[in-house]
Amino acid sequence: MSGRVVVVGSVNVDLVVTVERLPAPGETVVGGRFARHQGGKGGNQAFAAARLGASTLFVGAVGDDAFGTEAREALVAGGVDVDGLLTLPGQATGVALILVDERGENSIAVAGGANAALTSVQVRQALRRLSLGPGDVVLVGHEIRTGATHEALRQARLAKATAILNPAPAGGLQPETLVLADVLTPNDLELTALAGDGSPSVRARRVLGHAAGERSVLVSLGRRGALLVAGRQARAIPAAKVDTVDATGAGDALNGALAAGLAAGLDLTEASRRAVAAATIAVTRPGARSGMPTAPELDAALAAAAHATRRSKRS
Repeated sequence: MSGRVVVVGSVNVDLVVTVERLPAPGETVVGGRFARHQGGKGGNQAFAAARLGASTLFVGAVGDDAFGTEAREALVAGGVDVDGLLTLPGQATGVALILVDERGENSIAVAGGANAALTSVQVRQALRRLSLGPGDVVLVGHEIRTGATHEALRQARLAKATAILNPAPAGGLQPETLVLADVLTPNDLELTALAGDGSPSVRARRVLGHAAGERSVLVSLGRRGALLVAGRQARAIPAAKVDTVDATGAGDALNGALAAGLAAGLDLTEASRRAVAAATIAVTRPGARSGMPTAPELDAALAAAAHATRRSKRS
């Protein structure tokens, strides 16, 4: 690896109920199965990058409760450096309540807890201790305070590290924050929140504005893969057809793999292709983190896809 992946974001404990179908407002659906997983977009993304072999560090916050201890230990077990993970006295660790239906679609409600208490000053201090450099990739989420997200991107820009912003959720993000990111990674709904109506390429260019030559957008499109908009070019990155089991961690697998690829020195197109493949693998397995692929699994999937493409062209 030529650089480190530094993830700044949330860490939660996920309480998951799998049901036949998602309930309508006011409706109770019985017969579900319960499971508890480690989650939070930031924690998941760090786990995904580390599982692919990237030297990965996490900056965030947990509460001084049993969930916080559990979350910290899970990241360490996944190979993530947690020196930048603060324990905030008097705060509860973030919790996500997740419903997943038989098709793998989900509905999520989050109580931010310590994630919402993380300050921009704490983020600045943590990142400065890491001595960021041009080879590093800083992946920043928005399940923390907007000011903390902005500061993380600003520190990455000052250090000339590559800055990725996963604008999830997109609400509250202003142009002065968006412009600090080298790569934006919204899903289709988040892109609509940022740029209004239109095709994904039109909306992506609207977000990029006059900085289209310097910044890029990778829009995740679920089963259709992703669209990479860089400069004047828009490149479709298709996803392999798979049976979806649980889509909960797909976006996090994509972001973690993208950061790992860029930290390894890959160009944005190749890193994006690997990111889509990682997300495709993740949806075939239950759990946000247990579905994340290892580097050999990702390489095998990409090789199989390339072989299938060659066979299709010959036939």
